[in-house]
Amino acid sequence: MIPTHGKIDMDTAQTAYVIGNISIRDAEQWADYRRRVPGTLQPWGGELMLRGEQGVALSGAHRHADVVVIRFPDRAAAQSWFDSDAYQALIPLRTLAADVDLVIYSAS
Repeated sequence: MIPTHGKIDMDTAQTAYVIGNISIRDAEQWADYRRRVPGTLQPWGGELMLRGEQGVALSGAHRHADVVVIRFPDRAAAQSWFDSDAYQALIPLRTLAADVDLVIYSAS
C-alpha cells in the first residue's frame, strides 16, 4: 500500500514525475547520495526511470549537465516522498554534493 495524504481517486489520479537537474560539485559525496536515494522511493511507489549524464542543450540555455527522472503514482505520493524523514535526512548530503533543482510534474 502506498502512503498518501488521503484517498486517491484512481479515475483522476495522474502519474507524477520528479525531475532533477543536477550539477555535481563533489563526485564522491554524490555517489553516496545516489546510492541511498533508491531505498527512500519504495514506500511511496517511486520508480527511478532515468539517470542521465552530460546532457547537451539543443535549444536555449540549460545550466545543469545531469538529470534524474523518478515516476510516482501521483503528485501526493511524490510530495510525500520528498517530505519523508528518509529523504529529508539525505538533503544535507545532496546539498554538499551538488546543485539540484527538483520539480514535480503531472503527466497528461
